[in-house]
Amino acid sequence: MSDAEQEVPDGPVENAWALKVPEFLPEHNPHGVLETSTFATLFPKYREAYLREVWPLVQKVLEPYFIRAELDAVEGSMAVSTTRKTWDPYSIIKARDMVKLMARSVPYEQAIKVMKDDIGADIIKIGSLVRNKDRFVKRRQRLIGPNGSTLKAIELLTNCYVLVQGNTVAALGPYRGLQHVRQVVEDTMKNIHPIYNIKSLMIKRELSKNPQLKNESWERFLPKFKKKNTTKRKQPMKKREKKPYTPFPPAMPESKVDKELASGQYFMLEKQRRAAKKKDQREKMAQESAKRTEERNKVYVPPKEPKKKVEKKRDNDIDVDAIKAKVKKAQRKKRVAT
Repeated sequence: MSDAEQEVPDGPVENAWALKVPEFLPEHNPHGVLETSTFATLFPKYREAYLREVWPLVQKVLEPYFIRAELDAVEGSMAVSTTRKTWDPYSIIKARDMVKLMARSVPYEQAIKVMKDDIGADIIKIGSLVRNKDRFVKRRQRLIGPNGSTLKAIELLTNCYVLVQGNTVAALGPYRGLQHVRQVVEDTMKNIHPIYNIKSLMIKRELSKNPQLKNESWERFLPKFKKKNTTKRKQPMKKREKKPYTPFPPAMPESKVDKELASGQYFMLEKQRRAAKKKDQREKMAQESAKRTEERNKVYVPPKEPKKKVEKKRDNDIDVDAIKAKVKKAQRKKRVAT
């Protein structure tokens, strides 16, 4: 039994993320694969020049795995397929992910990392998560952030390479980080700001360093941003008061003839009606002119002066002038007496 086989535990594993994935070597599968598997993907026209340039490097990367890579510029497709010498059955899946990432504008330097055992790829489709196009563009921009700062923060916290392109988000990195990236992207498209998830990841990162809190629940430390179901129904701006129910229909509005009968104009002559109408017009004009004159004259009305408050003398206050006058009077009397 090899060392790689001895590292795998027989029973259930408590923490699968802490388990080291055993390395798969050519000696483990000396006979290769029996059937040929092929995967192909289309790429846009603007990627053709770049793919032609880096395709010899792609073939060189896949050569140790004995995987054949073909670039068809006429159909605009990339294809990878196994051969009889392919010793790693899962390498074709890795190669498929690599060409998919390259078709979605991921550079060659990043895409080749997916061939490692501890690194995976995830292509998240966000086009169908939001129906409104304007809302979709705003939320996608929110995921990128000003000058790509939000996307850079997500990359630093998850150790993944993330690229937002069109209706998809391509992520490349460790499997634990890919889970966090998918959660952040889907929550952003559901109108939850990515800053909340970034804060949660920062707190988890600090808590994981503390050995005392390793086996405890971290719920009390994490920010709660999920909406509750206790949403209130939107109320109208103008509420109509419900009138009491009556079986009788509302009264018909008065016609012009009814109004004339009530005022007595119906029985007047045409000349008298005109005279009454002119009289009403003159009265209205006189009222309006009086209002205008009053508004004009408001400017010339002097403001009321505030009344000066006369301070009342208190009983305890001493009148210094009266005392001085008494002293002078007493001195004069003494001089006259002498």
